[in-house]
Amino acid sequence: MRAFAKFLLFLIVMGVIAGGAAWWWAGRQPAPSVEFRQPQKFVGQNSALEMMVQTPQGQLSRLDVSLEQNGKSYPIFALNQPTDATTRQEAADRLFISRPIGKRAIPELQPGPARIVVHAARPVLRGMRQIAVEATRDVQVRLEPPQASVVSTFHYVNLGGAEFIIYRATPADVESGVRVGDRIYPGFPGTAVGIKSDPAIHVAFFALAYDQDVNTPITVFARDPAGNIAAAVVDHMAFSKAFSKSTIPIDSWVARVVPPIVANTPSLQGESTAPADLPQTFVKVNSDLRRQNAQTIAELAKKTAPEMMWKTSFEPLTNAAVEAKFADFRTYTYMGKEIDRQVHLGFDLAVTQQVPIKAAQTGVVVDAAYLGIYGNCVIIDHGLGVQTLYGHLSSIGVKVGDKVEKGQVVGRSGMTGLAAGDHLHFTVLVNGTPVNPVEWWDPKWMQDRVFRKIMEAGGSVT
Repeated sequence: MRAFAKFLLFLIVMGVIAGGAAWWWAGRQPAPSVEFRQPQKFVGQNSALEMMVQTPQGQLSRLDVSLEQNGKSYPIFALNQPTDATTRQEAADRLFISRPIGKRAIPELQPGPARIVVHAARPVLRGMRQIAVEATRDVQVRLEPPQASVVSTFHYVNLGGAEFIIYRATPADVESGVRVGDRIYPGFPGTAVGIKSDPAIHVAFFALAYDQDVNTPITVFARDPAGNIAAAVVDHMAFSKAFSKSTIPIDSWVARVVPPIVANTPSLQGESTAPADLPQTFVKVNSDLRRQNAQTIAELAKKTAPEMMWKTSFEPLTNAAVEAKFADFRTYTYMGKEIDRQVHLGFDLAVTQQVPIKAAQTGVVVDAAYLGIYGNCVIIDHGLGVQTLYGHLSSIGVKVGDKVEKGQVVGRSGMTGLAAGDHLHFTVLVNGTPVNPVEWWDPKWMQDRVFRKIMEAGGSVT
């Protein structure tokens, strides 16, 4: 009997030790983790909470989110009462939550500091213990909208053309620019063009793309870090333009042009260049690769300088024959049948074979490499979102980062890329949007549309 009692006591002691060890082990298990994605620092009229909660095995026993301000707590989300939240299971152990938390969602919010508080817990040890975590994010509630107003006058823009604007945007930390339909053109401080009298002054180039409607709304906008937005309508006149159409048979040059493009483009590796497959591969080059190249060009627009590097109109290729104009709507045929349609967004200029190609304006080289349909290509940034592209070069004479002067040789003309013969493909870009180069070559246009406005606002172009 005494032996049994000792054995029973031993079992009890071991059970207590094992239970304690299990309790200790359970307490050492990882708690849920909380990743705040939005807001970063500010909450405005229409702000949203975006957060990711990750927990082992995807088990959550508690998830409560609230916003605290001035001693009051406003519930935002509860696991059993998601209210206006959107939840998405991004993985077995990850839950994404989004919910409006701005003034419109929580009318009691006041300007000033606030805190987002998250309590999350998960069960361990078959639910006998909870592993909890508290995560917080301090934010500033900002409710007063920014201000935006147009300063310059006489805004005239052609379909496929560009325009320049001067405007005011406050306070100092706003992001601002011009919105043309669904396209955004960022603004720059007025000091970029020598306007120093008013720190609220900003400037921007914008475009009415060739494929937009002439009635597309144009506004300047200002958006503060809390997401509050102000906008002002740009008083302007837009003019329609008729663009040319052409039919281009590819029979005589497709076999020469397509294989080098495929060989020089990683995304096309494996595409057949056999004679029977050339028309199909050409269409992939002419359409899919053209879109990829446009995306690359748009990304390069982010490398623009916050200054206007030019004081004169742009320089065209001298003594050149115009082989194609801007926004030429092209139909491509093979063996007499239509196989593709695209729009040519630049000027094709030809002189003689491998003629020296000069920079149209002072700037900095942001790309100098093989670029798909453009072949050997140089892109020069001139500041304020304005860039020029030189395509189909036989050779490149500059490298990325080089400062080039107007008239400096950057390469030689050629027939690389999607070119049937030796010529220069020249494009002017405004924040990645191709525009008609003719305007930029015109001293009168440059003086009236750009320099006049700068001088009237107290800036300098000398």
